Amino acid sequence: MRFFLVARALTPTNAGLLAAFRRAGIDSRFLQPAAALRRVLPGDVVLARLDVAPSLDRVDEGLRDLDGLASLGARVLNGRRALLAAHDKLLTATLLQRAAIAHPRTDHIADGDIGALDPPVVVKPRFGSWGRDVARCADAASLTRHLAAVRRRSWFQRHGALVQEVIPPSGYDLRLIVAGGEVVGAIQRVAAPGEWRTNIALGGHRQPAIPPPEACELALAAAAAIGGDLVGVDLLPTADGGWTVLEINGAVDFTSEYSLGGDIFDEIPRALGVADELALALPAFS
Repeated sequence: MRFFLVARALTPTNAGLLAAFRRAGIDSRFLQPAAALRRVLPGDVVLARLDVAPSLDRVDEGLRDLDGLASLGARVLNGRRALLAAHDKLLTATLLQRAAIAHPRTDHIADGDIGALDPPVVVKPRFGSWGRDVARCADAASLTRHLAAVRRRSWFQRHGALVQEVIPPSGYDLRLIVAGGEVVGAIQRVAAPGEWRTNIALGGHRQPAIPPPEACELALAAAAAIGGDLVGVDLLPTADGGWTVLEINGAVDFTSEYSLGGDIFDEIPRALGVADELALALPAFS
């Protein structure tokens, strides 16, 4: 059995994952999507970490090939359906609603439409990441102006936009890392002064966090609702003391700062069951 991590780039998170699988005694390699169908064999394990494309209008190339890898007899973690459900925020909202999981009310709009939700609202690309092109509109006039400003963007012309209700900001959120139906990591992200978004790319910072049980239960339910094997679940605190799922990330970046006890990278091969599969496979090669 070999382990392949399939992604567009060997990011620090992807490199950390490969190193952890190797420490677990697993033959682990990085592949870009175009090479996966040529290299993967029956019995191999593939972890797909395809992210949103920089154009913000789709998932990275290679998404459709994941079904082909499964047909070859490989075990595919974060398969096509799971990654699409995580990165397509409209599909995320639909699946979370079906599972009765708390999530901001969401409307999908096209050109010339401002949606049915009353401002204040948040407008974002249907496929989005890194906090890019996300705006909070306080009233109908600012919403109309913002939509006019983004209407020529390729992502808007292809998919329209999502409009979501505003969850009153508390200045922080909680990101949980879920692997194999288990919370293996968490961090609190604090927004930069004067910024309502907590994205690190926008000046936010991280601080250690011990997630409360109710937050863990919500993150596990959200990951299960989309069928994700290794995902990040972003939770916002609510006024009633609870939590709501803001987003799910199928190619989430994280560091050892997220660790809960043991190092998060070393926890993931165990949580995904890959280390157990190796132990079962070893007698066949002895």
